Amino acid sequence: MPLRRRTVFLLAVPGILAALLAGIVLLLTHADWNRARPWLNDKISVALQRPFAIRGDLTLHWSWSASRAGQQGWRAYLPMPRLLARDLHLAHPALMTEQGELAHIDSALIEIELLPLLENRLSIPLLRLEQPKILLMRRADGRSNWEWTPPRQPGTWKLELHTLELANGQVQLRDAVQQLELAASMQTLKGDPLYGVAWQLQGHWKQQPVQGQGKAGAVLGLQEQTRPYPLEALLDVGGSRIVINGTLTRPARLTSLDLQLSLSGASMARLYGLTGVLLPETPAFSTTGHLHGELGEQSSRWQYQNFMGRVGQSDIGGNLEYRYGRALKRPQLSGAVQAQLLRLSDLGPLIGADSNRSKQARGMPAVQPENKVLPVEAFRKTRWTALDADVRFSAARITREQELPITQVDSRILLRDGILSLEPLQFQIAGGSFDASVKLDGSGHQLPDAIAASLKARARHLHLKQLFPRIEAMQATVGEINAEIALNAQGNSVAELLGASNGELRGVVSKGSISKLLLEEMGLNLGSVVLTRLVGDKQVQLNCLISDFSVTNGLMQTRLFAADTTDARIDVSGQVSLRKEQLDLTLRPQAKGVRIISLRAPIYLRGSFKQPDISIDKQVLALRAGGALALAAVAPITAILPLMTAGSSDDAGCVALLAKAGQHSTPPDPARKVR
Repeated sequence: MPLRRRTVFLLAVPGILAALLAGIVLLLTHADWNRARPWLNDKISVALQRPFAIRGDLTLHWSWSASRAGQQGWRAYLPMPRLLARDLHLAHPALMTEQGELAHIDSALIEIELLPLLENRLSIPLLRLEQPKILLMRRADGRSNWEWTPPRQPGTWKLELHTLELANGQVQLRDAVQQLELAASMQTLKGDPLYGVAWQLQGHWKQQPVQGQGKAGAVLGLQEQTRPYPLEALLDVGGSRIVINGTLTRPARLTSLDLQLSLSGASMARLYGLTGVLLPETPAFSTTGHLHGELGEQSSRWQYQNFMGRVGQSDIGGNLEYRYGRALKRPQLSGAVQAQLLRLSDLGPLIGADSNRSKQARGMPAVQPENKVLPVEAFRKTRWTALDADVRFSAARITREQELPITQVDSRILLRDGILSLEPLQFQIAGGSFDASVKLDGSGHQLPDAIAASLKARARHLHLKQLFPRIEAMQATVGEINAEIALNAQGNSVAELLGASNGELRGVVSKGSISKLLLEEMGLNLGSVVLTRLVGDKQVQLNCLISDFSVTNGLMQTRLFAADTTDARIDVSGQVSLRKEQLDLTLRPQAKGVRIISLRAPIYLRGSFKQPDISIDKQVLALRAGGALALAAVAPITAILPLMTAGSSDDAGCVALLAKAGQHSTPPDPARKVR
């Protein structure tokens, strides 16, 4: 072929191809696409695995879509067919026979890639839906109408949807598994640089009202992993308020979330149904932090990072991580929570020790009887097997209305297989230390219908003047308190546990001071009582106070309970019923020195914890019985000695008190000194 003819041919080929392509485009554009509806309906039905139908007009236009931005090579110059379909219907899956349909759409603009059609792939870069009405349903057996598994049989058509735009539509959700029924409406926003639609929703979740509003992006990227989807939401679920502001990545699978999350409500425990995370009963709370989520097929992770907030009048902050998925036996909660200032009253709801008014405010029934002191609110142990937890808690300071010098609180909260433990629970108080370990077994292995509990606690070197900082006369004392508690119990509330407890508790108070008025009333020196009431109450030196109780089935029995001061000696015997909340104690005072009118008689402390009653034994009063009477039980001295600061002059009063009680006559062994 001559060179000139070859050159003409090479120049003519592109023109011929362009003309041929233009002819195809013109032919397809002016063709009656309504004839292609049966073919399209069939292919899309196979790809979606449920009946699909376009019942309105179907027209075709061509454009070079913005979705091609970033493409390289000759593919970027291919025209993009745009189908505009009206009156679209998508039915429920074949196995779901419920009435209605999954979706009805007034119109849909569909961009279709041409080359993937040769590979039986229906690739849609953009799907824009106008006036969609979508009904999402899940039955009680777990089957839902939104489940879809891409077909993998050879020769079948595959659907690839890249981006989705929604405008002015409605969405309904009926979920029998979560007992959730919601209705949402969407409106297109114009001129908003970040959000494309605004939405409102209302409904019910587990018989709780749900309402909310927010904004979302105009374009939802379903295939791109790096394209963030903006989201803003304000929800109110049964009084719990949730505020979300952030982005989603790959919304089709929700593989990554990056949100600013604020939570508030009557109690953190109300969040259990929403989040699946077991949190304790608390007063009204509010928190704000950064929520990051990574969701996968085998395991998922949520991180609530650098959150800060308030619980009641206390501040909290920290980091928490929540993991769940097939790879784990049960969900796991871990992290650390700190507080700078924690008010003691805000801890009451954790064990039901708050008022009935407070219980009603956090959505709990007012179960506390008016004549009871110990909390009767039941633990929710059925939730304890819902997850495992390992959370470190610390607080710089705990206060109460009248001051309580508790500092440097440190505890590790462990929940494993339904067994809740605080190991250790440590804090500094009144210049001394408190160490405890608490274990509550709610797994049901030992007791199907109750909790098996154990408590071991030790208080050392608590300074009286720091324990009572508001009592001016106490500031001159150098006395201290040492105590030990060991209890085991079974029950479903604090009241039940204490009412069925077994163990012992003991304590020693040395070199303190007590009210002179109280002492004189116990000594029944009537003249001094009158004079003291006239000139005011004063403090007297407390040489020592020793107490030792055995506890059997909630009945505390005195083994040794005695006090010695500069003015009197008092022996106490009897019992305290934790089950019935009843007192039955006898105080036997013996005044020291001569009084104008010295009348000594047993004093009976009886009645309930709520309304104790004090009375005098008039027969003994008439006989002027004196001297300490024998105690009902004998306490082992080896149990008392570790609570005394051996070798210190502060313990001289306690040694003398033991000697007078006939329990001990020699100084304690210095080797037993407690540091």
